[in-house]
Amino acid sequence: QVHLSESGGRSVQPGDSLRLSCTASGRSPWTYALGWFRQVPGKEREFVAAITRSADREFYSSSVTGRFTISRLNDVNTVALALQMNNLKPEDTAVYYCVGDRVYDGSTTWDPDYWGQGTQVTVSS
Repeated sequence: QVHLSESGGRSVQPGDSLRLSCTASGRSPWTYALGWFRQVPGKEREFVAAITRSADREFYSSSVTGRFTISRLNDVNTVALALQMNNLKPEDTAVYYCVGDRVYDGSTTWDPDYWGQGTQVTVSS
């Protein structure tokens, strides 16, 4: 089992940058593929980005490609996951969730087993 804890969400203006962080801990967190989803109230959750266990491949939704970058740093007992978000738009406003699973097929229809508590990102002028 892996425990996920996000931080970094806040209110920003359009065009700003923001970096979300997530710490993965528990039993062998480096064996999990990790990623980010987001959700707006009343809408379906949306895949944002994912990264493989060894960080050799990254995957992005079409709505964030070229603006967001996912990264991870594997340590002995924890993994530091980050999402660098540039040129933020009002439509990026959502609760962002850090997610993880030992299995990931590279698709945007991923249904990960483990979720963090979420961090709010608001983009507004």
